[in-house]
Amino acid sequence: MSEHIWGGPTVGLLTLRDVRGYLRRSHSVGLAVFIGVAYALAAMLAGGMLVLARYPGGYSVDFLWGNALGLQPWNYPLVLIEAPWGFVILPFFATVSMVAVAAGVGLGMAVAILLSVQLVRRRRSPAPGPATTGALAGLTPAMITLVTLGACCSTTAAATAGIGLVAQASGSSASNLLLNNWFLGVFQVAIVYVALIAQELLLRMYGRLFATDDPGFATGTGIATRLDRHTLAAGALRIALLAAGITWVLTVVAEWTTVPPGTASVGLWFNWLIEHWLVGGMAIVVALSPRSVLAAVGTWATKSTGYLARCLLVVGAWALGGWVPPPFSAMGVEGFGNEALGLVGAPASVGAVPPVFPPGVGLAFQWTFQYLLLAVFAGALAVYPARVLSWLSNRTPTPEVGRSPSLATTTTPAPLTVSR
Repeated sequence: MSEHIWGGPTVGLLTLRDVRGYLRRSHSVGLAVFIGVAYALAAMLAGGMLVLARYPGGYSVDFLWGNALGLQPWNYPLVLIEAPWGFVILPFFATVSMVAVAAGVGLGMAVAILLSVQLVRRRRSPAPGPATTGALAGLTPAMITLVTLGACCSTTAAATAGIGLVAQASGSSASNLLLNNWFLGVFQVAIVYVALIAQELLLRMYGRLFATDDPGFATGTGIATRLDRHTLAAGALRIALLAAGITWVLTVVAEWTTVPPGTASVGLWFNWLIEHWLVGGMAIVVALSPRSVLAAVGTWATKSTGYLARCLLVVGAWALGGWVPPPFSAMGVEGFGNEALGLVGAPASVGAVPPVFPPGVGLAFQWTFQYLLLAVFAGALAVYPARVLSWLSNRTPTPEVGRSPSLATTTTPAPLTVSR
């Protein structure tokens, strides 16, 4: 599919049109609702929002509009329901985020079950690979969400492991996330939503393999017919870019729990806008649909706005993977080189900045994926956009991709193996 990234079809992608249509045509909306409700109940039990016990007295419903200290305003208004069989606590934002996550899990798991049933029916198919991939992608929202089960609801032991993982991925600390637990809800909703978009793209690519008589998949192109080293390498890189991009973008929200945006310095805003949102956002968009971005490159990358964006990508890549001199490093504009100097004990006069994490898994993840991988990606995308996007989408650049030599080379299109 060669839809324009900003065109009308993108609205259908963001609203999960094919996923919802597939469930509706399969008469499985009830299945999605059942799974979502079951997940919500499990999350409430694990997070302490629902406690089953015997209490004397009848039923009562209380509304709390705040606390005397003015702490954690995102929890209010809070609803407290008491009953003979237990009690229910419904903090405002935790409840909203839990409902959103449960809805996403219901959609993803329902599609996964339908695809798995079709996989069993077509187990003798000569090419079951894409089907297996589709079923695994359908399970992705649930698997990611179960990692942080109940973390958005309370600070119970059931959520401790999830909080630690989110803290390491977002550059924050577990104690900070426990105090500002709204970020856990934001993190969960964002992860599940991006996973559902990936599932939507996969369903567009492989829907015809499961529902040949479904009119929703009557027209579709680009079904993968083989797996080679290029396809596997491109797929692995897109997964790495997606994971790095999501966690890097959400790191800004985690930093807002300690640094209010209104009081942030110019350097911090540069770090957030260029290093995090521009570079990380491009990594997410390209990882999800490199061919859509490739379709837009030919008419956009050679314009003034395109050149500006490419220059900013180069700046962001250098700031992430290189070294930022003082006084900019002291203002919050820093990257791998600055933290490496800080780790070996260099003074701040040479731009050294102490790493966010001590040596360990958290620091290794940040340096490898959020700094170096995103820096190399952003630099390559800025200098050779068509080549990078063509490689990720298993296409060979053509003269129509761009007008300048840096954007395209005149070659014959290679056979497509992956649609996106």
